[in-house]
Amino acid sequence: MVARSAGSFITSAFWKLSSRGTQKKRARPCGPTCSKCAKIPRSTLPRSNRRSQNPLRSLEPLLMANLGFVGLGVMGSQMVNRLLGKGHAVTGYNRTRSKAPWLIDRGMKWADSPRAVSVAADVTFAMVTNSAALAAITDGPDGLLAGLSKGKTFIDMSTVSPTVSRALATKVREKGADMVDSPVSGSVATLQEGKLSVMVGGRRETFERVRPLLEDIGPKVTYVGDNGLALSMKIAVNLSLATQMLAFSEGVLLAEKSGIARETAVDVLTHSAVASPMIQYRGPFVLQQPEEAWFDVNMMQKDMLLALEMGRQLDVPLPTTAISNEFLTAARGMGMAKRDFAVMFDVLAHMSGVAK
Repeated sequence: MVARSAGSFITSAFWKLSSRGTQKKRARPCGPTCSKCAKIPRSTLPRSNRRSQNPLRSLEPLLMANLGFVGLGVMGSQMVNRLLGKGHAVTGYNRTRSKAPWLIDRGMKWADSPRAVSVAADVTFAMVTNSAALAAITDGPDGLLAGLSKGKTFIDMSTVSPTVSRALATKVREKGADMVDSPVSGSVATLQEGKLSVMVGGRRETFERVRPLLEDIGPKVTYVGDNGLALSMKIAVNLSLATQMLAFSEGVLLAEKSGIARETAVDVLTHSAVASPMIQYRGPFVLQQPEEAWFDVNMMQKDMLLALEMGRQLDVPLPTTAISNEFLTAARGMGMAKRDFAVMFDVLAHMSGVAK
């Protein structure tokens, strides 16, 4: 018994010494900055460290990321304001810096070029007026394409031709980054009220990754399909807005010329079966136009022309779209290009011999 106990003691001591040596060899890394730990495989680092190095390499949805925003116009600036309010770090750029000070006061960091924005950001948003403006911010040595790299994402919220958008997505992927087109439906009012609708086209996995960021802008986020299809959907929405506005104007003027007060006609129509959200928001504009257009005639006509071109390509007749587009042309001819497209009413009122 004594001999067996002594042997057990020696064996136990031997294994303890061996275990200490093994534990020393397997000592945990003291930190990511330690030179001795520099060669530790990335997979052994804590998950939080791995995600912070490049959050877009993970397929997990992004809740927070370094964001960039190019285009601080009426809608773009309000989107940045919402993102800042949600706690995101945002770097922004606009062709005219005069639109940025109030956002800088809210915490936005200013960049001197679109490239500087995409260099600083994991996810870069853009919202500009048309295809020419989009090319101006994406191309060239100071364009945001020059600042994109592997793992980054570009979200274009501009309303442009689906063909233009698909070509841009190809250029983005050549940089190792990815792109979704993400136009919106709504106005400044719906954005401020948190009711904006967002459409998304692109790779499904990229959409799922950036979805939480888009939900911080507008709660209704819908995946439409491949690149360019969200823009097709947005153009379909906008042609419907213009045709609704013209039909509403016809109803108001018919009622008015029959002897009903304009205010009464507007009140009834905006609370009737035809009262879509657009009619409810814009119907009162036939009584009093806003000082700053929510969506001006030039912008709406740009989208109507995109719709008519799509209709020609796809063999879809768009008769009411074509007529509505002519009213927008007339509004421009009457010097109202920068006013909200609700001035379609003014054009019809003039044709009807009714004073605005």
